[in-house]
Amino acid sequence: MIKTPDLHTHSTASDGTLTPRELMARAAAQGVEVLALTDHDTLAGIDEAATAARTLGLTLVPGVEISVTWNARTIHVIGLDVDPHCARLRAGLAGLLAYREQRAAEIAQRLARAGWPGALEGARAQAKGALVGRTHFARFLVQRGAAQDVRSVFKRFLVKGKPGHVAGRWTTLEEAVGWIRAAGGQAVVAHPARYGLTRSRMKRLLDDFRACGGRGIEVVSGSHSRDDAFTFARWAREQGLLASAGSDYHGPESPWIELGQLPPLPDGCRPIWSQPGFARHGGAWPSPLAPTMSPGLDLVPA
Repeated sequence: MIKTPDLHTHSTASDGTLTPRELMARAAAQGVEVLALTDHDTLAGIDEAATAARTLGLTLVPGVEISVTWNARTIHVIGLDVDPHCARLRAGLAGLLAYREQRAAEIAQRLARAGWPGALEGARAQAKGALVGRTHFARFLVQRGAAQDVRSVFKRFLVKGKPGHVAGRWTTLEEAVGWIRAAGGQAVVAHPARYGLTRSRMKRLLDDFRACGGRGIEVVSGSHSRDDAFTFARWAREQGLLASAGSDYHGPESPWIELGQLPPLPDGCRPIWSQPGFARHGGAWPSPLAPTMSPGLDLVPA
């Protein structure tokens, strides 16, 4: 039986700690057969990952996780099975990377005023790729002794109301989905439980998402509890959305999230990977699946 594919992972091209090649090797060691690389707002790791995947016999699904501002909230939309050479997608992501540079400088200025100078240089040293994000600032502050771990740094410095917080001004939902569709990919709402939306707001988000051409929702996620998976399986059925699954793996420093250790989707879901032509930009998917979740199987801890 083919395992549930892992369709949400990160490398050093954004805020992961393994290079794309190392990520593919770890995935193969974990028995993963199909994996999507979905770095934040960049496709920079895809070529290296594709080369490694071919050597290891993995099916790589080229992807990206796009930062979106919707109703004054940051929402993440994953593009799966995108053509990494699509000019429209690449131009859109280039704009987001330019904004990330401005945002990083502003975060550093605010941290300096709070007594932590040198944060921009420190974050750049933590980043292995061109992209500098909040996680890199968090790792720098851990290194400087500001807190014991990355989660503690976020709570003390980088979330709303804290000294290093800078509100994101990202692309729109319509633009993000448009870029993904132009690249021949399928748009998926990432880890929806993380947004803390009421039922009415979640319905509005998914209504807007479908109206833009969005196709799927992440039902099983490293950020989701077992109850979350069943909740968003119902949302997928009610909204007519395809179901996706991904660990949101960032590296071995978070041992509670491992590549490929995902339970099957709940009953009644339509897997996004079972759709005709899925993974055409990264290799043929072995066979259509319609997995079900065993009632006694625990999810990866959030």
